[in-house]
Amino acid sequence: MEWWNDLIDWLTSAAARPVIFAAVVLFFAVVAAGLLSAWIASGAVRRVVAQRDREAKAAAIAALVDAATEASVWNSLTPQEQVLADRTVGQADILVRLLPIRGSDVAANWAAHQLHELKRASATFGYQLDPAVAEFRDRMLDWERHPSRTRRQFQNDLARWRTQRQEPETALVEAQDTWVAEQHHDRYGDTAAYEPPARSSEPPTRTAPTPVVTADLSDSRPSSAS
Repeated sequence: MEWWNDLIDWLTSAAARPVIFAAVVLFFAVVAAGLLSAWIASGAVRRVVAQRDREAKAAAIAALVDAATEASVWNSLTPQEQVLADRTVGQADILVRLLPIRGSDVAANWAAHQLHELKRASATFGYQLDPAVAEFRDRMLDWERHPSRTRRQFQNDLARWRTQRQEPETALVEAQDTWVAEQHHDRYGDTAAYEPPARSSEPPTRTAPTPVVTADLSDSRPSSAS
């Protein structure tokens, strides 16, 4: 117990006060430096994650806008181009739904509905598709800047479309879509068969071989001295 008593006496002495003060200051400095470094590191990680989220959202929106442009001329695309466009739309839809943003699934549903309407309208002659594509682009860019406000607008549009949908009209629209798909299939289904080049009935002309002239070297040899 003597060493404990000596330690207590030394801590309570006047000579130990500068050492204790320096130790306390050093301890709080280390703690403050650790907290500050952790705050800076977490802020940097959040900025990196936010930047990646913005890049992913921008890529998904760009893919959807490009899909809207192709959907506006859907009826003039070949079946192969339509398959590629559908794959691009599917990938963009998944990217939008996986974004860590509240209401991303609502935006994906709204975009899918608008793309379907653009595909249907592409078969209607006289329909102005440029304003529709521009409106789709502006709405998606607005959702990228203000996701909360635009999410409520998307929800209102989806609810309004559900209430406006009627069973007889839906059956008529589906029949019209089926007829347009059949017309498109008949348009691009008849591919021209490959015709090999016609062969000539005349036999190939044979050319006579050129005679090879060999020089007589016997006369050209010098005569030996007799």
